[in-house]
Amino acid sequence: MNKDIKVISSFPRKVKEIENLFIPLSDGTKLAARIWLPVDAEKNPVPALLEFLPYRKRDGTIVRDQLTHPYFAGHGYASVRVDMRGNGDSGGLMDDEYTRQEQEDALEVIAWLSRQKWCSGNVGMFGISWGGFNALQVAALRPPALKAIVSLCSTDDRYEDDVHYKGGTVLNEMHGWAATMLAYSSRPPDPEIVGKGWKKMWLERLAHEPFLLIDWLKHPHRDAYWKHGSICEDWNKIQTPTLLIGGWNDAYSNAIPRMMRNMRVPRKAIIGPWAHKYPHFAVPGPRIGGLQEMLRWWDFYLKNINTGVTLDPDYRVYLMDAYTPGSFPEEISGRWISESFWGHGTVDNRTWNLTANGIAPKPGTEKDLKISSRQTCGFDGGEYCIIWLGPEFPGDQRDDDAQSITFDSPELTEDMEIVGQPSIDLHFTSDKPVAHVAVRLNDVWPSGETTRITYHLQNLCMSASRETPKPLEPGKRSKMKIKLDDIAWKVPKGHKIRVSISTTYFPMMWPVAEAPELTIHAGPSTLTLPIRKPQKNEKEVVFAGPQSAPPLKQTTISKPFHKREKTIDPATGEVRLEIIDDFGTSKVRSHGLEIGGVGREYYTILPDDPLSAKMETHWTETRKRGRWSVRTETKGRLTASKTHWIIWGQIEAFEGKKKVFSKEFNEEIERKLQ
Repeated sequence: MNKDIKVISSFPRKVKEIENLFIPLSDGTKLAARIWLPVDAEKNPVPALLEFLPYRKRDGTIVRDQLTHPYFAGHGYASVRVDMRGNGDSGGLMDDEYTRQEQEDALEVIAWLSRQKWCSGNVGMFGISWGGFNALQVAALRPPALKAIVSLCSTDDRYEDDVHYKGGTVLNEMHGWAATMLAYSSRPPDPEIVGKGWKKMWLERLAHEPFLLIDWLKHPHRDAYWKHGSICEDWNKIQTPTLLIGGWNDAYSNAIPRMMRNMRVPRKAIIGPWAHKYPHFAVPGPRIGGLQEMLRWWDFYLKNINTGVTLDPDYRVYLMDAYTPGSFPEEISGRWISESFWGHGTVDNRTWNLTANGIAPKPGTEKDLKISSRQTCGFDGGEYCIIWLGPEFPGDQRDDDAQSITFDSPELTEDMEIVGQPSIDLHFTSDKPVAHVAVRLNDVWPSGETTRITYHLQNLCMSASRETPKPLEPGKRSKMKIKLDDIAWKVPKGHKIRVSISTTYFPMMWPVAEAPELTIHAGPSTLTLPIRKPQKNEKEVVFAGPQSAPPLKQTTISKPFHKREKTIDPATGEVRLEIIDDFGTSKVRSHGLEIGGVGREYYTILPDDPLSAKMETHWTETRKRGRWSVRTETKGRLTASKTHWIIWGQIEAFEGKKKVFSKEFNEEIERKLQ
């Protein structure tokens, strides 16, 4: 529990909790719900708030649920946490993320909530990540009772801005997340809730359990699979007032400006310095009163109380000061600013040329610069989505820059505030039909330390289309605009800015089958930066401090720890990265369940062989209460040949010491321009 969070134990309305209640669906499936609501709600009905997830209310999200849901209930809401079918204590089986079945289930749950005696008939929906995704997707289906949503750390485009394909490149996060879900969904329901049928339910789930990496790799381009659930396909389908919250150190910051620009409903945006967390307990700080901001939204749109949310600036964003690389900042200095339009009004878009002499105001003499990066470029790139125990912020970029083409500016003579979406117009020629680039915008300190400001990964075969990419014509000159991730960052006077371009970025981006040599045509290639102009009489943006309900009472059995270790084989040059997140073991005092989990990721690659790339995962999940003890071991491995992805996975389940289930996944999938 962060020290700056004010714990609120006394609320305007007294709260009662329904630890488990089954919500019936039309097909006979029952979904498990945990509900907090005012004790007098049947006499004085209140709006309902729904968070709909596969992550298990009983043990998966129980810590954060305890901080959040009772808080809303104490302020006059029925706050409802529902496990999706096939997860936690809910019935049924789950096939994939964001399916039509998932959305239809949510529609039924919303209708059910609106009919309860304790509900006023108005429903809100909220969530972070998966819950933020499906809040948007369900809103697009326009259930009559759904009057407002809050979507945190989510995306409007499942192909371009999720954990699968960034710029059409294959993210290793795709395997990482598939492995996480394989572990999460392998856990059994709680016998205390579902009774003697728990084991039958568990074995049915295990037999049905997919390794989602397989399906995701079968859809390498932006086809109907990814368009489903991507609200950018038709912005006008959402007619529900929407509060969007995210963080610059989250993977999904791009989606917020895009949604704000294109949606035509009342909407507001808050973007802090945070990683993938709720803003009242987010890292890095400063944290804000995120629950109070959500309440202001709910009170206005669900209770018709004038909280002033319509007068808030469209954008309230945190302008980060530069911080040194290679460390995990507990708090990032900076200031909150307000914007009416993203990238317009307060911002000048300035363009410089990328020349043989660095970043310059004129193109000068054109020069061809060749790059074929070693496969080890990228090991200081950090984690794609910073989420677990040891947030993997990007490290010092000097090693990766040494394996890249770089363009430096002169030392800045005044501070430069970059607020918006930088872009690169890249003039290039490839000697291979498939080529990727990792483009980074870096902040170079006078000491030489180099911090990554923002970046993008791009499959150059997708310059015209994500749906129908075409191979590059070797030797033919091409041009592509590459938009980097949105950002708000102040580069101090005396620093330099740097553009770095490499053809590899492992382990974040999977390498192409044949390493290309890329020619960057320096001179005509350009950098465009959104530079915020000085604002006279700028109004200060102020948030209330973070608050929460009292934390969960639990007993620590073993402490968590994080390990990140990079090693290099002196004989072969092979680089190996080992990441271990041991979440420790704790006992929930209210129901006695002991919860343990360990996630492991291993990456290896040889400096000059893209086909040597390998990623392996291994998760252990344990649950115990008294004599009842279960464990699952889930493993995954991804390698590739020139023509195919090679996937292996395994689930093993144990009751006590006895293995009760085992199955393997083996699949080869054709590589298509990746």
